[in-house]
Amino acid sequence: MDRDDAPESGTRPGQAGGALAWLAVAVFVYLLLVGVAIIGEGFEWISGGAEGAERIFAFARNPVAGAILGTLATALVQSSSTVSSVIVGLVAGGVPVGIAIPMIMGANMGTTITNTIVSLGNLREKQAFRKSFEAATVHDFFNLYSIAVFLPIEVFFHPLERMAGALAARLAGSPDASTHGFQVVHALTAPAGDALLAAFGLLPETLGALLAILAGIAMVIASVLNLGRLLRTMGAGRARGLLDRALGRGPLAGVFFGAVITILVQSSSTTTSLIVPLAGAGVVTLRQVYPFTLGANIGTCVTALLAATAITGQTEFLALQIALVHLLYNLLGVALFTTTPWLKDQPIRSAVWLGRRTESNRSWAFGYVASVFCLLPSLFIVGDLLIAGPPAEVAGMASQQVDREAASRAVEASRLKLE
Repeated sequence: MDRDDAPESGTRPGQAGGALAWLAVAVFVYLLLVGVAIIGEGFEWISGGAEGAERIFAFARNPVAGAILGTLATALVQSSSTVSSVIVGLVAGGVPVGIAIPMIMGANMGTTITNTIVSLGNLREKQAFRKSFEAATVHDFFNLYSIAVFLPIEVFFHPLERMAGALAARLAGSPDASTHGFQVVHALTAPAGDALLAAFGLLPETLGALLAILAGIAMVIASVLNLGRLLRTMGAGRARGLLDRALGRGPLAGVFFGAVITILVQSSSTTTSLIVPLAGAGVVTLRQVYPFTLGANIGTCVTALLAATAITGQTEFLALQIALVHLLYNLLGVALFTTTPWLKDQPIRSAVWLGRRTESNRSWAFGYVASVFCLLPSLFIVGDLLIAGPPAEVAGMASQQVDREAASRAVEASRLKLE
């Protein structure tokens, strides 16, 4: 029967199929979010969470170490918000702001490991895996190149520390703008995630954490595979149309859309992890994904900045300063990499180069993740121990009540540096 001869009343088969397809997409997106959350909880569980991050930062004796260890801590804890809170506590306890700023840069890099894990869901499909891996690693390369550009400048001239300090001095004492109660995605995924984690909690701690991570990865892979099939079927229709309208209006629209979505969901990992299956399915291109991930970088900083305004007392100035450093660092990075001709396409070219190698040899993907997020930082810690010996004790500062005199000295030193 021709389309024109279809009955005008009742539910059309195409409409019913379309509604079921969108419902299936929603279910698999939810499972993806739960899987990502469980992976994060498992890593935080096995690494010790905030206390584990503090122990890692005990080795941060210079700016380069701060950046490397910021990457490692965030990759293990799977939460840039947790790591940023630890950094604020360490600064308030006396750790120099000049060491904390590279830690923030490293935290930007470490949080991108979630996207790469999600891309592994397409491991069995050659072309889809290449596209999703490129979409995941373009975020990595942007953060890596940003560190390479801004870290030396910050070490020698301290522009981020000075600008953030000046802004913090003006904003300190502003009304509470905390978004603590606006955790929409967490509220939706917490019931399912908590139920699974409670079951794993009955096992020995290390075994439970490892099984939680494996369960989360299995959920992610299953979700990505099914989302890929669904989105490839729907890609020529409404899904592609919606994304083209949102991301196809140029880089600035992509940056804006990524920032807004991240502010709403309160997680850059969630935002960028959702775009990876779309790239693997061919619904969005790498050039559309790239500005979207830049916007996600900015969005997560805005969230941290709003949360920092809820802190009062001796640590208020320092909390704002570190949060503003994070925001300024990403704003300047996005501005630089979207306007400078010789930098503009460098993250895309690097992601394509790596994607082509992973397409022909999957070991490149696993070697990349292991090297960047685990092996190199771990080798640095071992080398530092062999050369310089055990570090001075700083672990525990953030989790304990900050000494008032130490906080006062840190605040005063930061203020004097601006004058």
